[in-house]
Amino acid sequence: MNATPAVPQGKDTATEAALYISFELGDRAWKLTFSDGRRKPGSYAVAAGDQAAVLQGLQRAKVRCGLAASARVHSCYEAGRDGWWLHRWLQHQGVDNIVVDSASIEVNRRARRAKSDRLDGDKLLQMLLRHLGGERVWSVLREPSPEAEDERRVHRELQRLTSECTAHSNRIRALLVLHNLRPAHVGGKPWMAWWTAHQAQVPPRLRAEIEREGLRLELVRQQMRAIEAVQHQELECQPMVKQLSQLRAIGMGSAWVLTKELFGWRRFDNRRELGASVGLAPTPYASGNSQREQGIGKAGNKRVRWLLVELSWRWLRLQPDSELTHWFERRFAAGGKRMRRIGIVALARRLVVALWRFAQHGEIPAGATLKTTPA
Repeated sequence: MNATPAVPQGKDTATEAALYISFELGDRAWKLTFSDGRRKPGSYAVAAGDQAAVLQGLQRAKVRCGLAASARVHSCYEAGRDGWWLHRWLQHQGVDNIVVDSASIEVNRRARRAKSDRLDGDKLLQMLLRHLGGERVWSVLREPSPEAEDERRVHRELQRLTSECTAHSNRIRALLVLHNLRPAHVGGKPWMAWWTAHQAQVPPRLRAEIEREGLRLELVRQQMRAIEAVQHQELECQPMVKQLSQLRAIGMGSAWVLTKELFGWRRFDNRRELGASVGLAPTPYASGNSQREQGIGKAGNKRVRWLLVELSWRWLRLQPDSELTHWFERRFAAGGKRMRRIGIVALARRLVVALWRFAQHGEIPAGATLKTTPA
């Protein structure tokens, strides 16, 4: 762990030395581990988010490594709660920074492995040097533009509010079951009429708790309606969303997520890159005479992956004449539940490729039908 890192053989070492630094980002403090690639790594601790302290730490690291003040700086940190602001700020300061996928970082497979900020910082620094030397040691994330990043807030908040709405509804139902009351609906005018007729059967303190829970539920639904109204207002300025929603089985909400999370700002050269970006790439295990498939990687955008699986089930029902549906029926429909669950993931991978071609080139999936009017 403390071995002297090897200097990457690249353009920096051919002309002048450079500083290599890793950021271990914590809630209260950041650990900056640095080296010039020849000396033993050193480290500084700064308060989380203290930009002036980070700049000061970079200058102190250059002095400690005997580098010029204008020496090039390469840095990295793991993707996490801080998001992209630090990456953009470092680039603005002239630092060559990369953001890496935490799940792609190799770890010791021993059951009990030592872990601390210092060890993690040393590990990141070593892997940064190996990465700059040309090794494939981790996955580097692609930075969205500030506009594309901000546009994702709408549907992500809506998804979170939907979960909260379900939680409040389930809580009210659970409280009512304590007295053998089972309403058909929770929320809205039918609920208010039912509650007015049955609230006398509930003890006063429980009644007050249910009413407070109902107020929170109504607030969440008001916020959901406001966000949905914003989406509909912006729909005219979202041609890709409108285009995707023309396909049967693809609603406006699903088209919005696909556009903002995937098709709207990412560019793919082939279907393999597309499948890997949403975690639907295969992970074969081939060693010697052992040949087996371990399933999909699940290393990509989980929101899009979950959505694609849901859309695949909907596609089978609403696009029965498409080639994708016929392919699924030939391969998996006659099998049991397990085979159909495996098949739906395979269909999701084919579906995202078909939707990508439709969004980018207007190529309608074979046998698929369009709606008479856009969703």
